[in-house]
Amino acid sequence: MPKPSQLDDPDYAAFAWARYWRLMRWMALVTLICVIGSMTVLYISNGWVSIHLYIATALGISVALLSSAGLMGLVFLSSGSGHDDSIDDPFEGEFDLDD
Repeated sequence: MPKPSQLDDPDYAAFAWARYWRLMRWMALVTLICVIGSMTVLYISNGWVSIHLYIATALGISVALLSSAGLMGLVFLSSGSGHDDSIDDPFEGEFDLDD
């Protein structure tokens, strides 16, 4: 039988999700700084090439940083809240990888 998760408690779930979204706000700020920095370096090294180059670069950096931050934040949320421990593992004790 699965163990209860801390995210089943509404107060803890609100706290955990607030912490997750605070992390995402900080990562959005870091992403904005990285995009501005990369656009500056791109403009200094190449000059004005095409608006499409700058849009694609900004979107690529933004999507890469925000998606990786979001996924890692969800991993930390899942692990820190006990959500990972609450699963019912049908293969528990069946495989021994130490041998």
